Amino acid sequence: MKLTDFKVLTFDCYGTLIDWESGMIGGLGDLIRRADRELTRDEILGAHARHESAQQKWTPAKRYDELLEVVYRRLAEEWGVSATRAECEAYGRSVRNWPAFADCRDALAYLKRHYRLVILSNVDNDSFAASNEKLGVEFDAIYTAEDIGSYKPADRNFEYMLEKLAAMGIGKGDILHTAESMFHDHGPANRFGLTSCWIYRRHAEGGFGATMTPGEMPGYEFRFDSLAAMVEAHGEALGGS
Repeated sequence: MKLTDFKVLTFDCYGTLIDWESGMIGGLGDLIRRADRELTRDEILGAHARHESAQQKWTPAKRYDELLEVVYRRLAEEWGVSATRAECEAYGRSVRNWPAFADCRDALAYLKRHYRLVILSNVDNDSFAASNEKLGVEFDAIYTAEDIGSYKPADRNFEYMLEKLAAMGIGKGDILHTAESMFHDHGPANRFGLTSCWIYRRHAEGGFGATMTPGEMPGYEFRFDSLAAMVEAHGEALGGS
């Protein structure tokens, strides 16, 4: 199996293309400083993952920026800090400021020449529009949690994407699902029989950071530590084909 065997890359965005962990730490800075104890980066990200995942389960139709307001409040309660409504709302809006990984613009520009590019993301449309400006590429299709009414790893998010892509003449065999999160993406990709590519952004830290532990590790067909490394491998495969 080669990277050149596929016609479409379906991407997770946050954690894969957008550096959401740095964005979270930056957006939570004041809350972290006021916490009732010193918190490590992994403790912060793990708590965020726990509250975010729970809120997505209980309110699957809530917009992501509004859902993050609740996450902020839950974190404040857990860390013994008072939080105003304005602070919660500001954190929800902060998604629009989360930075892209440094390799993304050039990598996506290259990949766009060889694949159709699709987004399947746990986000609201306004927040993604701001993130897309940082990525600098026009995606061929964008499917968000706001569009679908639920959050990955729910099966319906992948069902929605596959139904829409099938209407465009794209079958499962054409797709390489490309993502960092084992919990949100590779687990469901396995269930749906999709070939997947792990962009292991956390290779230097290990662990699962801002995503929940997936339990038994899902399988994947390709693994790269960055999108730039994926581009390099594609170029090599293209040259050898």
